[in-house]
Amino acid sequence: MIHMSSLQKNSKTILLSSIILFFSYQMFRIIWPYTTWRTDIDFLQTKYHIIHLSYYKMAFYGHIFSSMLVLPAGAFLFSNWLLKNFSTLHRWIGKSYVGLVLCISAPTGMIMAFHANGGWMAQVSFLILTPLWWWSTYLGYRTARQLDFKAHKRWMIRSYALTFSAISLRLYQFILTAFSHLEAETQYILVSWLSWIGNLIMVELWLERKSLMMWIDNSIRLKKMPKVFSQMKSLPTSGRMKG
Repeated sequence: MIHMSSLQKNSKTILLSSIILFFSYQMFRIIWPYTTWRTDIDFLQTKYHIIHLSYYKMAFYGHIFSSMLVLPAGAFLFSNWLLKNFSTLHRWIGKSYVGLVLCISAPTGMIMAFHANGGWMAQVSFLILTPLWWWSTYLGYRTARQLDFKAHKRWMIRSYALTFSAISLRLYQFILTAFSHLEAETQYILVSWLSWIGNLIMVELWLERKSLMMWIDNSIRLKKMPKVFSQMKSLPTSGRMKG
């Protein structure tokens, strides 16, 4: 039984890592054309009016190139096998992830948020997302330094859920483009919020799954109680009072 449980956990980890690596590779393919430093391709075509600003250009390239390392890091950070057998490698990858998010990815994302497509509604979304991303990553680092590894794991999961919003945004955008008739700007506003709020909701449900299951179980039992009492009242008495 122990062996089967361990095998199931390893299978889930391998599946999760494979999914992360697959989407990281897809993101790598999206980012690679920008290594030519041309400003007339893909996303930058929508930024023709500000791409000449040096601070925006530095923020853009810093953000996308750091993501090429930050995204695939998740494939290895949550592997218990790697943690047990190669703890030094786990720490090295973790420190690299934290350093990149805190010093490059989140700060440059904050600059880009002020100029996000979709107008002020999308900009507000990214201006909320970025500090949450930075803070959850910092708390993941701080709890590790305090040797509170249970809290460390929870905060790092939240951090990576926000990191993965870069993938979620593109997935939702693809789905809406294929199956809805919403205007492009409306789509982008919608996915700008859904991409990270949806991830956080799913992660919180997973982190609190045991408490949630207990709450559901208790709720079901409480609903059954009136039926049990009514059945008990309808039972015949076993004896009679003697006069």
